[in-house]
Amino acid sequence: MIDSKQQRINMVESQVRPSDVTDRRIIRAMLEVPREAFVPSALRALAYMDGSVPVVDTGVRPARCLMAPRTFAKLAQLAEIGPNAVVLDVGCTTGYSAAVLARLAKSVVAVEVDAALVARASETLRQLEVTNTLVLEGALPKGAPTHAPFDAILIEGAVPNVPEELLAQLKDAGRLVAVVTDGTLGRAKLWRRTGKLFDARPAFDAGAPILPGFAHQPEFVL
Repeated sequence: MIDSKQQRINMVESQVRPSDVTDRRIIRAMLEVPREAFVPSALRALAYMDGSVPVVDTGVRPARCLMAPRTFAKLAQLAEIGPNAVVLDVGCTTGYSAAVLARLAKSVVAVEVDAALVARASETLRQLEVTNTLVLEGALPKGAPTHAPFDAILIEGAVPNVPEELLAQLKDAGRLVAVVTDGTLGRAKLWRRTGKLFDARPAFDAGAPILPGFAHQPEFVL
C-alpha cells in the first residue's frame, strides 16, 4: 500500500525545500493537501513525482497536468499571498492548486476551460471540505472579471504571454505570476500593478505544461 503521507513529506523535503521555498505556510499546505486525490486513480502512484502529472487522457492536446510541485511552490512564494488575499487561479485542472492556495488566502476563484475538469475539481474540493474556493468554467485568458480585483493571480501552466485582460484584474499593488515560454525555454515572471502601470521582471527558469487558449500577442506592460 502506498503511504501518501510519507510521499507528501518526501515531496516537500526532496523537491520543494531544496528549491529555495522557505515560506512555511506553503510548505505546511503542501504537506496537508492530498495530491493523489486530484489525480486519476490509474495514475495515483505518480502523484508525487518530480514533474508534471497528467490529469486527462494523453490524447488531449495541449496536455492538461498538475504543475510540478517545485514549480508550483516557487510561483506561490513569488506571489506573496497573504491570509487576507483574494486569489485568482487560472487553469486549475482538477483543483490541487486551488486547494493549496485556499490554505494561504482568504478566498480563491479558480478558472478552468474544460467542463469535465470543472466538475472534478468542484467535487474533490467539496469532499475535502475546502469551503473558500469557487471553481468557474471559462476561457483561461479572460480570467474572472466579475470577481475581480484580485490580490494575486497565478497561471497554472506555460503561456506565450500574459494578456492585458488578466493584468487588468489585479488590485493596485497586486501580483501576477506565470511561466512564460517561447516554445523551447521557460522562465517564471512576476508582474506588479502600480496604479494603471504594470512592471514585469524575470524570476527563475522553469518549465510547465502549455495552457490552452493563450495566443501570441504583445504583452501589456507600461
